[in-house]
Amino acid sequence: MKVPVVRKILEANDRIAEMNKALFREKKVAVINLMSSPGAGKTTLLERTIDALSSKIKLGVIEGDIQTSADAERIAKHGVPVVQINTDGACHLDGNMIRDALTAIDIDPLDLLIVENVGNLVCPAEFSVGEDHKVMILSVAEGDDKPAKYPLMFKESTVLLVNKIDLLPYTDCDVNKIRADAKTINPKLIIFEVSCRTGQGLEDWYAWLTKQVHG
Repeated sequence: MKVPVVRKILEANDRIAEMNKALFREKKVAVINLMSSPGAGKTTLLERTIDALSSKIKLGVIEGDIQTSADAERIAKHGVPVVQINTDGACHLDGNMIRDALTAIDIDPLDLLIVENVGNLVCPAEFSVGEDHKVMILSVAEGDDKPAKYPLMFKESTVLLVNKIDLLPYTDCDVNKIRADAKTINPKLIIFEVSCRTGQGLEDWYAWLTKQVHG
């Protein structure tokens, strides 16, 4: 009996996500679903991205966290519209949460909406929110075994950012292993090696993101 229940939950979410996607297409807004484990660097990446691109692209952000508005407050300081979703225990954002959040953010003037999902390497990959692309961040501090342990995240993502490469000398992480294992799971996966702290490698990310908006 459990399988049909799970199926119904996912199917219901997919219907709402498709409604969200139709709205985004109508408004001509590109949407990125940004995923990672807690502490991998999602919010820092967003801050860097906003500072680099806000003169060229009109960005908005939906922040997802179990509690607090700390990340949304960080993003708001960079002068872009942002709304916070607190899931009160839920480990991911879903289509319905995004639909509700859209009543609190005006997407009409936006070129790009980035959804920062709840920190989790499992559930966010299962639930579409109506995005054009799922993007995930993996920090080298988490280790090089994550593609094998959490394959769905890598399978569902269009882009993988391997973050905190400035810390490589202080870890046992093998980026080549991450690349090889991730590509085995998803041969089309685009991989950028970056440091959100120093800015290393982020120009390629900015170029890819700009292409999603302007084609």
